[in-house]
Amino acid sequence: MKTDRPERYAKQLASHWAKRGPATEEDGATVLRWETGQVIVLRPIEGSLDVEVSVPDDGDVDPFAQVVKEHLERFGQRDELDVVWG
Repeated sequence: MKTDRPERYAKQLASHWAKRGPATEEDGATVLRWETGQVIVLRPIEGSLDVEVSVPDDGDVDPFAQVVKEHLERFGQRDELDVVWG
């Protein structure tokens, strides 16, 4: 996700979902581990926010990825953020 403020969006998403599970800082990334097993890794790099999502082995990652995408794009509506999965 291209943005000039990757740290801001990582912090905002972590704060928004704080009740779902702990957020930790690991190797320069914010990692959200939900009690239900989903994991979001938000890694600010220059000019963008690298976003990785995973779900338990018996889950479907696509719907979860869509929810993460929609939240980030809503938070960054003014900046016209666009999350593109690679």
